[in-house]
Parts: sequence; structure tokens; C-alpha cells
Amino acid sequence: MRSVRDLAPAGAWRFIILLGVISLFSDITYEGARSISGPFLGQLKASALVVGVVAGLGEFLGYTLRLASGYLTDRLGRYWPIVFAGYAVNLLAVPLLALAGSWEIAVALLLVERMGKAVRTPARDAMLSHATASVGRGRGFGFHEAMDQIGAVTGPLIVAAVLYYRGGYREGFAVLLLPAVLALVVIAMAARLYPHPQHLEVNVPELNPTGFTRPYWLYVVAVGLLGAGYADFPLIAYHFGKTAVLPSDWIPLFYAVAMGVDAVAALVLGRLFDRLGMPVIMGTAVLSAFFAPLVFWGGFKLALLGMVLWGIGMGSLESIIKAALAEMVPRDRRATGFGLFNAGFGVFWLLGSVLMGFLYDFSLGALVAFSVTAQLLAIPFFLAVSRQVGLKPR
Repeated sequence: MRSVRDLAPAGAWRFIILLGVISLFSDITYEGARSISGPFLGQLKASALVVGVVAGLGEFLGYTLRLASGYLTDRLGRYWPIVFAGYAVNLLAVPLLALAGSWEIAVALLLVERMGKAVRTPARDAMLSHATASVGRGRGFGFHEAMDQIGAVTGPLIVAAVLYYRGGYREGFAVLLLPAVLALVVIAMAARLYPHPQHLEVNVPELNPTGFTRPYWLYVVAVGLLGAGYADFPLIAYHFGKTAVLPSDWIPLFYAVAMGVDAVAALVLGRLFDRLGMPVIMGTAVLSAFFAPLVFWGGFKLALLGMVLWGIGMGSLESIIKAALAEMVPRDRRATGFGLFNAGFGVFWLLGSVLMGFLYDFSLGALVAFSVTAQLLAIPFFLAVSRQVGLKPR
């Protein structure tokens, strides 16, 4: 029988905070690595096409594998074993990059890291959706994303400090072992305190308890278009390094700025989403679509502004996009719904990343045009979802 503690918003908030701490340490680890993975691959003689393909393939694997992971989670009804295994693979692959002697080995480790994230994310998001039901989905997902991005700011700053004090990329990867271990310790603590996180959500009427609706699939397409046009940071960092728009030790700092913007945006957008619904998602999509001309055409200042817009878009993708999705998925198929959604997103992301990696060597103008157009094409799909579902304020 469910305890009063589990059902109370205070209990839900404690659980959300624990998940946030896990994500904080995790993001210190893999976002710190992500801030230098593009230049590191370049140092190992990888081409721009390789960087683009790796970024896209990593996200493709990281998203498509979530379909199997989400289905397995719902079938087993057990979150924590899958979460712990996924985090362990996800995090421990990062410090091993310090030992990579070729770009092929580095690529393999980067792909393994993304696969580990794929294993744990649907279960983690399902647990978070249960906890946020009583506190506001936008607010809960926004708070979690803010905690996540505090780590995403801290990781690149740590790496930047290592580079500044005459360390190399390998030393930057090596120091990330400590936050990886801390994240795994907190996971073990959270599993002991909340062995059944699904009990945090009270029974509520389901709009469609038997399957996924047409608005759900329209939403998958809409968010997929955003992903297709969203240049991954390794390609942006590769561009910064190749064109010398900014010094090499400033590249992780720009990423840290974007992650800081992401954190603030997630908190603000989460509150706005709970009050206004889908228009917040559409407005953010339009605003962030214009990061590409700034980061790929601009000098230092315009590139920095572009990274601010990029961070706003990432804040939306990782918070209110998921909050809206939770309202469209049957409760007992929540992990499957998140996994299927992420698989579709991964396909779009891979295709977009490969194309942008190719276009980078061919024409920056074509790359920018594709990025902006793909993201703006998502708006009609969001409008269709809004008309059919509404996603009215809670």
C-alpha cells in the first residue's frame, strides 16, 4: 500500500531533487567530455564528416536503443536495475577516452557512452513523469533540467581549467572519473530510499489508455524536425576550432555558457508551460531556430549570442518537450512512450547531423539554410497537436 510520504508533493520533490543530483554529477562527466570531443577528434586527425557522422550516429544509437530499453522497463516493471546499468556504461566510458590512441578508439568510446545513456533514459524519464504529476509537469521537468545543466556548466568549466593550466584533452577526460563515481553512489542511495517510484503518481484518468494517439505521432514528427535541424555541439566546436573564431580554451567556456542558459531557460519555460501550454514550445522553437547563422557565420560576439539561442532551444528540448509528452502517453506505457519518441527523434537527429556534416565541407550557407528551415517546419505540426490535444494549463 502506498505511504502518505510517497503521495505527498514533498515526497515527490525529494525524489525529483535526488534525480537532479544524479543528473548534475552525470552531466559534469559527459558534458565535460562533450565540450572537447570535437576538437579531440580533430587532434586525432578525424575529418569534419567523421565528426558530424559520429555526433549523429551517437545520438541515433542513443535514441533508437531507448525504444528497446523503454519497452523492457515497462515489461519488467523495475526501474532501478536498468537505470544503474545504463548510468555505469554511460559514465565510465568517459574517463577511458584519456587512453584513446586513435580517433577510431575514441569514436567507439563516444558511441558506447551514448548507448549507456540510451539504456537508462526511458526509465529515468518515466520515474520523473510519475513524480512530477503532483507538482506540475513543466515545473518538475524544468527543475530537473536546471539541475542537469548546473552539471553541464560545471563539467566544461572543469575541463577548461585543465586546459588553461597547460593540461591536454586527455587530462580533461581523466579528471571526470570523480563525478562519474559520485553519480553512481547517489543512484544507489535513491534506489534504497524510493524502490517503487511509480507510487509517486496517483491514479488519474487516461485520455487513451490503450495506445498512442495521432497527436502523439504528430508530436514525434514535430520534435524530430527540431532535432534534424539542431547542429550538435561537436560540429559547432569543430567549426570554432577550424576557423579560430575563438581561442581553443574558450570553446568549452562557450559550451558552459550555453548550458547555463539551458538551466535558466528550463526553469522559466517550465513555469510558463504549466500556465500557457503548447504556445511556449512553439515560441521557443522559433526563437532558437536562428542560432545557426550566428554560430556559423558570426565572429566572437555573434557566435556567443548564437550559443545563447542554442542553449534556450536545448532547455526546451530537455524539459517542456518531455513535460508535454508525458501528458500524451498512457501511464502504464510511459517508458515505452518515451523510448519510442526518442527513437524517432534519434532517426531525425542522425539524418540531420550527417547532412550538416556533409554540408559543412560543401557550403556553410546551405548548412545554415537547412538548419533554420527544418526547425521552422516543426511549427505547423505543433499547431496541429495543440488543436487536437490542447495541453491546457494545469
